[in-house]
Amino acid sequence: MDRQTNLLQVIWGVALAAAGAGVLFMLPQRMAQIAEARQVASASLEMLFMWFCFILLGILLIGGGLRKIYLSLKPPAHDDNH
Repeated sequence: MDRQTNLLQVIWGVALAAAGAGVLFMLPQRMAQIAEARQVASASLEMLFMWFCFILLGILLIGGGLRKIYLSLKPPAHDDNH
């Protein structure tokens, strides 16, 4: 990979990880707003399922971003068989 493509991959990985952190950081406030707007108890099965989905989304975004950063910065493997 050339240097510019590698830099873009790192930037994209940072953006993914930041989006995931933002989801997890804002989750308690947004879930309280959703529960209030829908007039449901915050411990209802519906709200617990939404919590689970948003936490999973945040974790997957952070994990995908960190993986992209790691793979972009990892030196290429050298094949010594030649």
